[in-house]
Amino acid sequence: MDTTFTDPLVGKLLDGRYRVESRIARGGMATVYLALDIRLDRTVAVKVMHRSLAEDPSFVRRFIGEAKSVASLSHPNVVHVFDQGTDGDNVYLSMEYVPGRTLRDVLRDRGRLPAREALEVMIPVLAALGAAHQAGLVHRDVKPENVLLSDDGRVKVVDFGLARAIEATNQTRTGVMIGTIGYMSPEQVTSGATDARSDVYSSGIMLFELLTGRQPYEGETPMSVAYRHVHDTVPLPSALLPGSSPLLDTLVARATARDPASRPADATALLVAAVEAHRMLPRESGPVPSAPVGPPQGHGLTVPPPAPANHTLVQPRTDLLTGPATGRQAPPPAKTRTRFRPLWFLIALAVVMVAGVGVTAWLSSQTDSIKVPMNLVGKNITIATSEAERLGFKVEAGKAENDEKMAKGNVLRTEPAGGVEMTDENPKLVLIASAGPKRIAVPNTVGISEAEARSKLAEAGLVVNAVKKQASETVPRGQVMRSSPAVGNLVKEGSKVGLIMSAGLLTPDFKGMPRDQADGAARSGGFVPEFVEQTDAAQPCTVIAQDPQPNAEIDKGAAIRLTLSQCTNPEWHWPWENNGENATDGGVVVVVPNVLFKDIQAARGELQAAGFKVKVKRGLGRGRVLAQIPQAGQQVPPGTEATLWQ
Repeated sequence: MDTTFTDPLVGKLLDGRYRVESRIARGGMATVYLALDIRLDRTVAVKVMHRSLAEDPSFVRRFIGEAKSVASLSHPNVVHVFDQGTDGDNVYLSMEYVPGRTLRDVLRDRGRLPAREALEVMIPVLAALGAAHQAGLVHRDVKPENVLLSDDGRVKVVDFGLARAIEATNQTRTGVMIGTIGYMSPEQVTSGATDARSDVYSSGIMLFELLTGRQPYEGETPMSVAYRHVHDTVPLPSALLPGSSPLLDTLVARATARDPASRPADATALLVAAVEAHRMLPRESGPVPSAPVGPPQGHGLTVPPPAPANHTLVQPRTDLLTGPATGRQAPPPAKTRTRFRPLWFLIALAVVMVAGVGVTAWLSSQTDSIKVPMNLVGKNITIATSEAERLGFKVEAGKAENDEKMAKGNVLRTEPAGGVEMTDENPKLVLIASAGPKRIAVPNTVGISEAEARSKLAEAGLVVNAVKKQASETVPRGQVMRSSPAVGNLVKEGSKVGLIMSAGLLTPDFKGMPRDQADGAARSGGFVPEFVEQTDAAQPCTVIAQDPQPNAEIDKGAAIRLTLSQCTNPEWHWPWENNGENATDGGVVVVVPNVLFKDIQAARGELQAAGFKVKVKRGLGRGRVLAQIPQAGQQVPPGTEATLWQ
């Protein structure tokens, strides 16, 4: 990965949702970051467009439209687009994160690829492009940099629609597209017109590069390369790689025809041709010998070697008993004898022997067996089908099955299994593809009871991990407030899900509050206070008991019974008073400031600055002062303890 400590986006929260972890790559149009989607708790790749593009309104408008179209394209070989948005000057795409390397990285490390391996890369690329073409989308920028090879063997195409958004700006005149001129079709160079056949041309150039290790045209300037695309014919791979298969020459020549009408109509048509070429290629995937070493062998058939050029193959006449004619006159027949029986006996015996040999050969051919290949498992389903059909199997696709380890679209198993010998004529082989890991969307349990939530999660194949309670003024007591992971997250079957249940409202601690303040606090919290007065030596008219007790779960609108000390108690004095007269040293007093309804931290600071010791008790827990003792305006000695309810 690139060094990220100088990148200002690393460590930031993009659009309030994507926490940027590190920078993956930087290109001519955008920078790609690894990020965490904190809303869905999944790792994504975020592509942020360069500021020169983001400042262009026409680009942003076209970019948003293209992103919506690409997001609707669902194919296993296409990098999925999850989201698109803007955050200040940042215009971004949120996409599927595919750990691995680009095809360009592979070419740098390995050079050219063997023929079969090159086609095994191109087939899923063409499948992705074909799906896009059938949906009315054109990629416009097919190149190795836009093909990702995942660590688990998947091939993914990225950046659908980005080139079209670029075309809406003046960036094509400032050189942003120059870097991909090596893959542009002639019509794209001359007029900017593109359709599915332009992607076919670019795919043909990419196949040429995979086979030969280089692009077909080189030049000192991009314009010289563009000129050659328009006026030259792309050379055949065999021109650089003698002995390569004519099948590959034909495939490249058709795809890179200068006239769009001479190319396959779209990537699906080229895909069919590529699969057929892969089926017909020999197992040795390198350049094929210029002349065959010996006659090809089939299943139980001997194919004669080809006749020499410019010679006519004449079938010699064959006599029933004496063998082929040699061009010389046959010897004269022997003299006729009187007894013919031994001769007819020998003839009959020969006929019986020939018939016996024929029957034996026929019976033997009926018991020839064919073994199910062991190497189909793990291969792309299209490639595996082609190989099995080439071996003589009648292939059927079974229902795909989920698997945690096998990549989606690859063969999970065969029926019969690999290694089994089959004697049927045109034996049937069923290929079961992997549907990828099974993931279950966490169902919505908000607003239902714990029992209902447990049942709903169990039906989805999930289990409850833990249940926590939390106060809520909006969700009724006993109902689910949210789940962890959140609703919609994709998790493994059998995963544990936590439930956060509403505890309703928690009863505030009213003890010690004056009656009027307790009344106001209870009503503002949605409770109905009921006061009972009794004789007590406590401060007059303050709450000395309550039912329910503090922090008890209670529904909004419920009644709370508050017991007050006697509201008229002439015998009670404040702790700092003595028979109603001020008892402070030297007569120094402090007037209690009014902090009701102020922020609790600000109120604490104000009282402490005035010389009070401050104690905070929980009321409704809203962060503001609901009640205070001593009450505002009273004169008290410095250092008096003040109690605040929040």
